[in-house]
Amino acid sequence: MAEQYRIGGFFIDLSRNQITQNMQSQVVAPKALAVLTYLAENQGKVVSHDALLEKVWQDTVVSTNTLQRSIAQLRKALGDDGKVQVYIKTHAKQGYSLECDVQWPDNANSTSADSISINTMEEKVVDENRADENYAKESKTNEGVTKKSDISAAISGTNTVLHTATNTATTSVTHSADRSISTRSDLRLIAIIFGLVILGIIGYQYLPAQQPSQLTFGKLRALTSTDNKELASIYSPDGEYVVFHRYSEEFCINNVWAKNTQTQQEFQLTKNLDSYGSHSFSQDGKNLVFIKTGGCSNPNTQKKCYKLMNLDFNKALVSPQSPSVLMECNNSEIRSPKWLNNDNIVLLQKFSDRWKLISYSVSENKSQDLYALDDGNIIDYDYSVKDGLIALTSFHNDGYYYIEVLKADGQVLSSHRIKYPQEIANFRLVYPNFTPIKNKLIFSTGKQLFTLSYDGQVTNISLSIDEAMGTPTFHPDGDRMIVIKGHYDSDIASVPLSQITSVQTTKIQSEPNKSFSVVQRSILGEDKAKLQPNGELIAFSSERSGEEQLWVTDGNGSQQLTHFPMDTYLSGLDWAADGKSILVNANYALTQVHLDSTQKTFPLEYAVVRLFQWDSKNNSALVLIRIKGVLKFAELNLTNFKIHIIKEETVSWALKSEDGQLIYKDHMDRFWQPGPAEDKLIEALNGQGSAKQGFVIKDNVIYGINDDFQLWSYALNEELFTIIGALPRNVDNLTDINQTQVLMTVRISSNKEVAELYLRE
Repeated sequence: MAEQYRIGGFFIDLSRNQITQNMQSQVVAPKALAVLTYLAENQGKVVSHDALLEKVWQDTVVSTNTLQRSIAQLRKALGDDGKVQVYIKTHAKQGYSLECDVQWPDNANSTSADSISINTMEEKVVDENRADENYAKESKTNEGVTKKSDISAAISGTNTVLHTATNTATTSVTHSADRSISTRSDLRLIAIIFGLVILGIIGYQYLPAQQPSQLTFGKLRALTSTDNKELASIYSPDGEYVVFHRYSEEFCINNVWAKNTQTQQEFQLTKNLDSYGSHSFSQDGKNLVFIKTGGCSNPNTQKKCYKLMNLDFNKALVSPQSPSVLMECNNSEIRSPKWLNNDNIVLLQKFSDRWKLISYSVSENKSQDLYALDDGNIIDYDYSVKDGLIALTSFHNDGYYYIEVLKADGQVLSSHRIKYPQEIANFRLVYPNFTPIKNKLIFSTGKQLFTLSYDGQVTNISLSIDEAMGTPTFHPDGDRMIVIKGHYDSDIASVPLSQITSVQTTKIQSEPNKSFSVVQRSILGEDKAKLQPNGELIAFSSERSGEEQLWVTDGNGSQQLTHFPMDTYLSGLDWAADGKSILVNANYALTQVHLDSTQKTFPLEYAVVRLFQWDSKNNSALVLIRIKGVLKFAELNLTNFKIHIIKEETVSWALKSEDGQLIYKDHMDRFWQPGPAEDKLIEALNGQGSAKQGFVIKDNVIYGINDDFQLWSYALNEELFTIIGALPRNVDNLTDINQTQVLMTVRISSNKEVAELYLRE
């Protein structure tokens, strides 16, 4: 199969997973390009769904939704909107066809000189520093030793220089005989240079292999492509395996898996865990540790308990194993374990909303503190097995983010403020990992990759991707890294209140797609729908334009109100009482957006992590803010920017009723009301809180969803609790309600997959 071909005005390069037009390249998932290539090989013919699935996803069980996502990616890259279908045409209940000319490499004679020039230019754009790709591949060896062919190539190149110089000298002689002595001097100089080149080439083979001076990426290879969620991936110390969590939404089952990167064989390592923690190998590769989270039988200060688990990796490759417990935490949260070279395990532990770095001794079964900030907080860290160093990001009491480099015993070697470039929002958290380049780390903000130096300098890595990639972690050889790619497709749906109360639970949950009407639909995330006060509009967030933006709809058409930059994250929105503007929390800052798209961003000193509610009449907002790294529940005055701290602890959701009663939900999903002496627990709602976004208050009545996907209500003044009825099991969030309908976010598909991104040679 050809590695490169052309479709219309697009240049397809399978070796780099790129589609290029007018010098602009897009990285496209390998499976999607495989679909395009198979359609190109059958240009003009209808290719069935089954044929595409069998060809592209051989020996893998996937649904037609996976194929549809690939088609959607291709249409986006080719500029098709799915309706006009200029390139890829849908044939109902049959399949797809490619409806444009395809130019393969063996058609070079019919290819215009212009297209050849475009191909050549595309190669230069991809890597200006690489003069000859074949030569670069040939000269790379494991010990960094130069081959005979390298020397021959260099001699050939020098002969070319000599030949050119000789021609130049000859021309000079013909112009003036008096310059013959100068010409001979030039030739002697060229001979000396030639000798130096040969000596340099001979000496080069005795030099050690050099680390790359910069990171440039090329090929993207998918390692997993299922309808499940694969995450928290790492390499084994020898680089032979990738280990990851695989969670099935359908069966609510989570397990640790391993995949051989060469044979592609997969191994289930555990049996049905409730676990999402990251992994770490012992240095000999025999043991694997991770965090298991689960419900506490006797909850005290937290809803979930945390256990540090150990798994015998070699035994688990033979058959699934039950991991053993190394350390259990019932009143504190732990995360991110990493095995040190001294056989201790370092991890983060949380007390009273502050994180500290601790070291756990497996042999002595005890831990000790390594690093903590009294007036700040730790964000994240990574450990370098090669250098024996810890790189740690944190908040300091001056309100800025810092990068610290520590020894394994906690001794601080350096501490520098992180200097954010324009491409990163001021309050964005970063989670960097070590790279093969000395003193450089790497992190992702979604669709962008950056390096972070030990002295706090951040540099953008030029990489064009159309899907978010997270947690970049390098292979032990340093030639590639593993990333997690995600796809989330949700719709905004409306359900009549009368239908919820009348339809049987089993029917509405067994046929979820028939139990609601879709208000807004795309192949990406739609969320946070809010009804306009005294109007017909609905405000919502959507990723349909490539980035999460604020939109409004009147039920017939939709309008995009904002154009926030790449990797924007929206966390909360609310209408003004007059329905003429919307307050949105974008990139940890509050922005008031009017219906004519004019905007006003409020200059705040602290990061707004979540917007709960906007009281436009009093110009105040209920928010979750981060002060010196610690989350606090507060009311923010948007006129004078004064902050009133309501609670020092984190809350998951909060609203005020129409008569001014404040209701909030804590981290254990319990509902509270402030009292004169102490806050009062709403006992009637015990067990009704869930991990869903929160609750809605209308006419002094609270509405929420419990873990059984039941819609319930609680009248504040009458203290009356009622189960209204069942909701579809794919409901992700309850977003708004009125006298006749319920607005909610329903999940269509949600998956994460593991991929490898290779360094360019």
